[in-house]
Amino acid sequence: MALSNTHFGFEKIAQMIGDAPKKIFFSGVGGISMNSLAKVCHARGHIVTGYDRTPSDITRSLEKLGITMHYEASSEIVDNCDIFVYTVAIPADDPAYVRAGEMGIPRISRADFLGYIMKGYASRIGISGMHGKSTTTAIVASVYSAAGLDPTVFGGAVIKEAGSSNILGADKAFIFEACEYMDSFLDFYPTSAVVLNIEMDHVDYFRSMDQIRNSFAAFIRKADRAVVNLSDADVMEAVRRSGTPAITFGEEGSGADYTATDISFDHGFASFNIIYKGELLCRAEMGVPGHHMITDGLAAAAVAHSDGIDGDAIAEGLRAYRGIARRMELIGKTDTGADVFDDYAHHPTEIANTLEAARELGYKRTVCVFQPHTFSRTAELLDGFADALGNSRLDEIVLAEIYPAREINTYGISSEKLCEEVVKRGMKCNMIDSFEGIAEYLKNSLGHDDAVFIVGAGDVNKISKMITK
Repeated sequence: MALSNTHFGFEKIAQMIGDAPKKIFFSGVGGISMNSLAKVCHARGHIVTGYDRTPSDITRSLEKLGITMHYEASSEIVDNCDIFVYTVAIPADDPAYVRAGEMGIPRISRADFLGYIMKGYASRIGISGMHGKSTTTAIVASVYSAAGLDPTVFGGAVIKEAGSSNILGADKAFIFEACEYMDSFLDFYPTSAVVLNIEMDHVDYFRSMDQIRNSFAAFIRKADRAVVNLSDADVMEAVRRSGTPAITFGEEGSGADYTATDISFDHGFASFNIIYKGELLCRAEMGVPGHHMITDGLAAAAVAHSDGIDGDAIAEGLRAYRGIARRMELIGKTDTGADVFDDYAHHPTEIANTLEAARELGYKRTVCVFQPHTFSRTAELLDGFADALGNSRLDEIVLAEIYPAREINTYGISSEKLCEEVVKRGMKCNMIDSFEGIAEYLKNSLGHDDAVFIVGAGDVNKISKMITK
């Protein structure tokens, strides 16, 4: 079972850290957010060490900075540390975590520590929502960079322009992905709280939509202002409950402060006018395909403009954005000439958006390989997954086994069951129980001018490496 967040808050953590450099240990340091925190602490003069299960490009990059890494779990690796920072994904019986507690070493959860780190920045922009957080965080970063603000960025995926999920910039603007899982975002200190959308997800923690709406209301309440999607009724209910003034973006005719008009597409790439209270702010040209990029671009424009950035810089930043890792990312080609894409989508809405964009790219034949992520999500959102896949109008769906993550299967769910539901909706669907089998099937069935989208939040991207030249 996952650990809980600590919720110490900025003042208490500041007392723990003090003014002198500390020896800070990061457990799970190979994670996207954890490695960013380790880099910040190293840059601030702290002595940083960390643990992760296996070496990776991320851990090797930390070692190049002079950060000591451990790859074998043991209690002794924390004996000389002053602060123990952990991700809630580690088990409660983790030997280093237990040892730190026995020794009285302060143990601080990742989200709590991130809240402490961000407090020193003048403008703190938190991007929240069930979908699109990583993409919108990177788009906002691109806009702020175009405005010459040298932002510090904590994203959820590698930003192509930066080659990293984090950018360590100046102390004016801190742009971060605000994750709702286990209410982690309630440990943050946004000056601007962006809310893209609200839906049912993380069913191992959230038990109802009402609980989710209350959590987002609490997040919004922490900010000076909210920048929110007027077209999402659940978002607006969270705003109402928060009592926080809201700046809105939304569909044309919605009455939002920021809207998109004169929308056109070129092979799936959107161009549109951004209108602010009836006046043209700029013409946006998105460098990444998909209809959903309109909403993400609008959100980025709204928060940037409300923070004082002009229309020219917004247009430049939107145009310069080139995507993030595992979001419709072109990986390479198969021996037969088919294009291979990776995408992190793991919720029905995300999958529907990705496959809609995939269809609009105009390939002769388009196949989706999907690996469901967690038993709880697959079971609770089964109809949604079946609709997203079965109504996608692609040529074929291939399903892998469910990625269990932190769970065991107490739900009676399987990829075979999802496959049956997809077929009921008229879509060709196969379930293949090994990555090797899927790779072999794709090699034999894909041809020139075809595309395959490898989709899921687990380890399904291994297939991409198996089938590309």
